[in-house]
Amino acid sequence: MIISLLTLLFVALVVEGFIRVIRYFWNWLRRGRKLDSEKVYKARRAQKAAQTVAEKDLRDFEEKSAPEQVVTAGKTEADAINAYLDNMKFTWYQGVIIFFLGCIAGLFVEEVWMFITAGLTQCRVGVVWGPFSPLYGFGSLFLTIICYNLRRKHAKAWQIFLISAAIGGGLEQLTGWSMETLFNAQSWTYMYLPDHITQWVAWRFLFFWGVLGLVWTKVIMPPLLYRIGMPTTKRQVLFVTLVALYLTADLLMTLACFDRKTERDAGIAAQNSFEEWIDEHYTDEFIANRFQNLVIGEDL
Repeated sequence: MIISLLTLLFVALVVEGFIRVIRYFWNWLRRGRKLDSEKVYKARRAQKAAQTVAEKDLRDFEEKSAPEQVVTAGKTEADAINAYLDNMKFTWYQGVIIFFLGCIAGLFVEEVWMFITAGLTQCRVGVVWGPFSPLYGFGSLFLTIICYNLRRKHAKAWQIFLISAAIGGGLEQLTGWSMETLFNAQSWTYMYLPDHITQWVAWRFLFFWGVLGLVWTKVIMPPLLYRIGMPTTKRQVLFVTLVALYLTADLLMTLACFDRKTERDAGIAAQNSFEEWIDEHYTDEFIANRFQNLVIGEDL
């Protein structure tokens, strides 16, 4: 019992320390050389709009009762975030960060879900480098782009639900079909479910995507975009550019490894030094250990 409590305490301290490092690094990025005056002005204008709304909501805050203060604080934060988003310009900068976070968060949720529902402790990454699942990254990015515009147009909840379900189902269908068609590979299938629509799409998961879209639009996306904000320094732009280049290289290398795995299964020898290098470092054993839920070739 004592060992378990000490372990939990240690994990909590590690998480807290990691969060502190991330905050320090993010603040360091904000202290770099400023971008051109127009971009900085737009970012500061959005922040000023949020501050103005917050100051308006917080008038007479001290004179209210404790329950009223709690309600006022929550409303102030929500109003400030909405005011910021109304003035924010969504660009590739926020998109890369959303994709990066979505890849990691989606992978974590999926592995926890598989452990809870099926008792599986299975590595379900989607790329050769890093703890990323591109399916969730692209899903987060597309949901953000679409839902950000739906929010601006004051779309109703049922509209957000249906569009999010369509985005999620379309992404699953396209990804599953592409993997099987291009690489003769399969990462998941819903054929065993009674409510499957296609091999890669099922009604229950369309419902899940719809609910996720609602939660994303109403709860997660606004404060997340608010905290990401708009870039004001060259450090921020450089860092996000490097992240984008890394993720792009990761995706391209993954495709190259899958392509060579398919060719090896077909008895096709490497045609150049790059393919020979892939065969040497990303063997069938590596693919099997890395992508534990992936079925390729004859096992389909």
